[in-house]
Amino acid sequence: MPKYPLEKIRNIGIIAHIDAGKTTTTERILFYTGKTHKLGEVHEGTAIMDWMVQEQERGITITAAATTCFWRDCRFNIIDTPGHVDFTVEVERSLKVLDGAVVVFCGVGGVEPQSETVWRQADRYNVPRLAYVNKMDRTGADFPNVLAQMHERLGANAAAIQIPYGQEEAFAGVIDLISQKLCFYKDDTGKTYELLDIPADYKEKAEKAREVMLEKLSEADDAIMEKFLNNQPISAEEIHKSIRTAVIKGHFVPVLCGSSFRNKGVQLLLDAVCDYLPSPKDIPAIKGMNEKGEYEEISVSESSPFCALCFKVATDPYVGKLNYIRVYSGKLTSGVYSYNSTRRLKERVAKIVQMHANKQEIIQEVSLGDIAAIVGLRDTKTGDTLCEQDAPIILEPMKFPEPVISQAIEPKTKADQEKLAMALKKLEEEDPSFRVTYDSETGENIISGMGQLHLDIIIDRISREFNVSANIGKPQVAYKETLTKQVASVGKFIQQSGGRGQYGHVVLEMFPKEEGSKNEIEFIDKIRGGSIPREFIPAVKKGVLAAAKNGVIAGYPVIDVVVTLVDGSYHEVDSSELAFHMAAGIAFSEGMRKGSPILLEPIMDIEVVVPEEFMGTVIGDLTSKRGKIIAVGKRAKLRAIRGNVPLAEMFGYATTLRSITQGRGSSTMEPSAYAEVPSHISQKIVTQVSPTKPRA
Repeated sequence: MPKYPLEKIRNIGIIAHIDAGKTTTTERILFYTGKTHKLGEVHEGTAIMDWMVQEQERGITITAAATTCFWRDCRFNIIDTPGHVDFTVEVERSLKVLDGAVVVFCGVGGVEPQSETVWRQADRYNVPRLAYVNKMDRTGADFPNVLAQMHERLGANAAAIQIPYGQEEAFAGVIDLISQKLCFYKDDTGKTYELLDIPADYKEKAEKAREVMLEKLSEADDAIMEKFLNNQPISAEEIHKSIRTAVIKGHFVPVLCGSSFRNKGVQLLLDAVCDYLPSPKDIPAIKGMNEKGEYEEISVSESSPFCALCFKVATDPYVGKLNYIRVYSGKLTSGVYSYNSTRRLKERVAKIVQMHANKQEIIQEVSLGDIAAIVGLRDTKTGDTLCEQDAPIILEPMKFPEPVISQAIEPKTKADQEKLAMALKKLEEEDPSFRVTYDSETGENIISGMGQLHLDIIIDRISREFNVSANIGKPQVAYKETLTKQVASVGKFIQQSGGRGQYGHVVLEMFPKEEGSKNEIEFIDKIRGGSIPREFIPAVKKGVLAAAKNGVIAGYPVIDVVVTLVDGSYHEVDSSELAFHMAAGIAFSEGMRKGSPILLEPIMDIEVVVPEEFMGTVIGDLTSKRGKIIAVGKRAKLRAIRGNVPLAEMFGYATTLRSITQGRGSSTMEPSAYAEVPSHISQKIVTQVSPTKPRA
């Protein structure tokens, strides 16, 4: 593979709500860049990027797939991500290592719930992005409405740099507002198009849209603002340069349009990726932690020591484990040893492969800016840093969402027991949002994930890929516990049994976290004057976190609590880490009992799209499920109902919705927050809790 200069590399992701057309767009990109010679279709199960059997059967993307292709003088490393909320971890880890993103919106659906989620994820990682409004040929497609929703729901400084030529079925091309030309498609493959002058009946519309584009761009660029306000001519070259600068800074989002399925607009999208999205040279230097615990910037250079982040682990039936990496500095050659600074061990790089979905091309080395996969790493996991042993550095790890649903799983036969354990271990390695715990009370394995579809796919893979027969329990909600008032508690662990004893004594102050905080226990050390020696403080923290795994109401994990260690005492001989670990656990449990504890349940954001005649029935049904309606909007000839509803009420909702809307309604859900369970339901849950309860 020829080597490309750094400024000609684009590491991009395709992100969107489910069914907005991400994979179809990626398939068209592969076709037009010459990577493939046949158009793959999602609905036919022939999409190259949807290579898993489960993806082909269901017509959805489940795992992020990587590929490399070439357009103009640039090399694209592309990751096609899933749109379903159950697989949001794939978007999370992809955005962590990408330099830019193309956010795909449905021309009919506009900004949908998962569109908002992926947008917020991109905001979190400061990923520059382009917006591509797809499906402009569909009935009900409304380009201005999608733009308005981007401003209103996403708060984006977005403006169209193209407008559609023709509406719905008559969509025939794209008007470029920068060059002021019409790109008219002559055939169905979209390979050939001609540039024409803007037709007279579209001139006024194009001029207005161009003015809005320059106005929005001037908010991000003072030079453009000066010329715009003084009515001075602005050249296409100046606009291109200004857009690129503003996009890289995250101050502007250019909006393009097209129909990937009808092969219109994709080449212009590729041009925009080349023109506006950053190269590895344009992104800020990444920071890491050195051996001294200090932050250190990694210089973007091939001559610098090698440093890369492992962002994904996958299992290949032929070569075993694949570790996907993004290289941030230096280069790595196959056959050498690399140092895993996160786990402090050396790993041998057996071979390096360039991925094209599930196919591999062996390459000899990877260097700065590359995304590739390594074969041969035994202990490297998602989020680990690979570097040179002489220049160790640990990059910021990734954070993954907590599971919201659990099921018990057990092998059907004793012969399957070992195979099931191996399958669960491999799947847990691959997917950080999938957890496996062992319930010692029942002897069952509990699998936890992001939703019912997530666990269904996991169970299907256990059966097909690992050939394991298993019994599955009913889905259970991952409830949590918290306290509601500030309390002080004391924990003492004292044992005397001849010879050296055990002595630990801690005083904790505990109070609930504010709403909107991260769902975790925050530990603060306020010991001054040596009432507890410094070497025992970590043991106190571990004791608190261990006790937080089992709450006092029904044994569910505790979240959203701030625990402050304020005082305590020790014995010069008898005090130990174990004693303080135990004392902290006792104090935490006592504090929870005194703090008026409550049960929390996961609340889902839901959007239901239905014909108007079913709107009242659907709203009534959601209200009966303790749902709260937030907004009702219009979407073409349909109604979009948005609200919040407890996950516990939503098992089997897809079947219910089909039944009450004669199969014409659709819904999407995603986790929103945790909220208090009403007292009468909480009492039922506590009464029903038995040793067979799966724990989150």
